[in-house]
Amino acid sequence: MSMTIEKAKAKKLFNESPQWFKEELISEFGEDFFKPLEYESIKTFEDACKKFKVHPDYVFTDRDSTDEIAYKKLKVIIAAINNGWKPDWSNSNQKKWWPWFNLSSGFGFSFSAYYGGYSSTTVGSRLCFESQEKSDYCATQFIDLYKDLLTL
Repeated sequence: MSMTIEKAKAKKLFNESPQWFKEELISEFGEDFFKPLEYESIKTFEDACKKFKVHPDYVFTDRDSTDEIAYKKLKVIIAAINNGWKPDWSNSNQKKWWPWFNLSSGFGFSFSAYYGGYSSTTVGSRLCFESQEKSDYCATQFIDLYKDLLTL
C-alpha cells in the first residue's frame, strides 16, 4: 500500500509525528527537507531584536498607539526574516511579496500577493518580502501584530 502526501502537508506533520512516521517522511523527502529554514528561527519580536542586537524597549515608546507599535515591531521582524534583502523599486522584474488578509468574516490570512511590474500601492515597502514562503510564514506566525496594525 502506498500513500501520496504533499510536501507542505509533510512539513506540517513532521514535528508532531511519531518516530516511525518521521523516518518514513525522511526516507521520502530527505533529511534536509525537514531542517528549519533560517527565517523560521524568528518566532517572536524578541528573536528579531536579538538578531539585530536591539533592545525591544527601544523600538517603540509608551506614547505609541497599538497600530504604531505593531508597525514598528513588524518592521524589525520583517527585516530579520528578509535577512538583509530590500526591495528594489526600480526593478519591475523583482517580485515583492506581502500578505493579504481577509477582513470580511473576522480577521484571517488569505494568501500572499506579489508586485509584478505595474504601479500600485497596497503596502509599505518596509513590509515586503523577497519570497512567498517568507510572506506566508510571517503572516501566520505574527497574525496578531498584523491584526493590530490593520484593524481598529
